[in-house]
Amino acid sequence: MTRLIFILLLPYFVMSQSNTEVFLFDLSSSNGQFELSNYRNISNNDGYDNQPSFLNNNTVLFSSTRKDQTDIARYDVNYGSKIWINFTEGSEYSPIKIPGENAVSAIRLDKDGKQQLMKYNLSNGESDLLFDDPVVGYHCWFNKDVLVASILDEGSLSLITYYFNENKHYKFQKKVGRSLHKIPDTDLISYISKEDDNLWEIKSVDPISGATKGIMGTLPQQEDMCWLPDGTILMAYDDLLYTYKPGTDVDWIERLSLKEYNISKISRLTVSPDGTKLAVVGEGVLTKEDDSESDKEENTGTISEEVENIVQIQLEAYNKRDIDAFMATYADDIKLYNYPEELRTDGKTAMRQSYDEFFKRTPDLKAVIQKRIVLGNKVIDEEHVTINGQLYKAVAIYEVEDGLIKKVTFIQ
Repeated sequence: MTRLIFILLLPYFVMSQSNTEVFLFDLSSSNGQFELSNYRNISNNDGYDNQPSFLNNNTVLFSSTRKDQTDIARYDVNYGSKIWINFTEGSEYSPIKIPGENAVSAIRLDKDGKQQLMKYNLSNGESDLLFDDPVVGYHCWFNKDVLVASILDEGSLSLITYYFNENKHYKFQKKVGRSLHKIPDTDLISYISKEDDNLWEIKSVDPISGATKGIMGTLPQQEDMCWLPDGTILMAYDDLLYTYKPGTDVDWIERLSLKEYNISKISRLTVSPDGTKLAVVGEGVLTKEDDSESDKEENTGTISEEVENIVQIQLEAYNKRDIDAFMATYADDIKLYNYPEELRTDGKTAMRQSYDEFFKRTPDLKAVIQKRIVLGNKVIDEEHVTINGQLYKAVAIYEVEDGLIKKVTFIQ
C-alpha cells in the first residue's frame, strides 16, 4: 500500500521537478501600482528548488535539492545567506511556519515511499510526526490547532480540515488543487476547485463551519496563486503576472512580464507578511551574454557541493566509529584547533591515534547536525554530540582543500 501511495503521488511531487529556481524581488503594490525591483536568485542551485514560504518578513523557507534528495533551506534576506535546517534521510516538501511555535511543518517523503506530515524544530532541526493518515500532499495552517490540507483521495486531491484537538479530519470537497492560502483579514482559506475540468475556480472555505463560496475563475489551467495583504490575488501565466481584487475588479489585470529577468514557466508565488517582498519559482532562460556568469555560478555551486559532501562523509563515518573511513576524509597534514588558535593535534598520525581510542571507549557516540552553513571552502556545523550518555553542544569549522579536510576549529 505504501509503495502504491508513493507511485500515485509522483505526479504531484516529482513529475515537474525540473531545474527550477527561487527568485526574490522587492515589491511595491500601493496606489494601484505594481512594481518589482532588487531581483536576486536565492536558491542558485542545480536541480529542484521550489515551494517557498515566508517564515517572517526577512526569511524565506523553500525545498531545495542536495545530494539526490530535497531538504529545507532557509534564506536570510538581510545577510543573503542560505542554511539547511534539517538533515534526514528522506526528502522534505512545502515547508510552512507553524503558528505560535518555533517550528515548521513539511511533507516528508522517505526513500521507501512513506509520506508523512512532520514538524521540524527550528532551534535544533529535530523532527516529530504530526500525522500520516490521511496522506497530505499540500497544507495550510488556519491556526495552531486546525490544518487545511489537500490529501490523496482516489487518485486525485480532496480538501480536508484536520482538528488536532480531536485527532479527526473532515472532507469538504473532491478534485481540488495544491494552492491553499489564508485569506487576509478573514477567517477563511482559499483553495482551487477542479470539479469542472474546463473551468477551475478559486473558492473560499470556512474551516470551522465548512461553508464554501466561489471567488473567481483561475487563469486557464493555472492553480498557483497568493494573496497580497490588501486582499488582492496574484497569479501567473508562464512569465506574466496578473492581479485580481475581489469586489473591485471585474477580470484579471495583466501587470508585468518576468521575461526581462529571464524567468519563465512560473510555478509558485508567495508574498511576505508585510507585502514588501515577492518570492517566485520559475525556470531561468540564459542569454548568450549570461554564459560566463552562469559558468562562474555553476562552478561555485559545484565546489560548495563537493566541500559539503566530504564533511558529510566524515560525519557519517564518525557516527559509525569507522576509523578508516573517518580518517580517509582528512589531509595528511590535518591540524585540529580549539578556538581560536589552541593546537590540539598536528598531522594525521596523531589524529588517528586520538580518535581510534576515543571511538573504542564511546559505544553510544553520535553527532547530530543542528545547523550547517557552507561558505566557499568552509563548512560550519552546529552539533549536538552524545558521548557516554552525556549531551554536548559544539561548533566545528571545517576547511577543505583539494577534496580533503585540512583544518578543523572547535568551539565548545
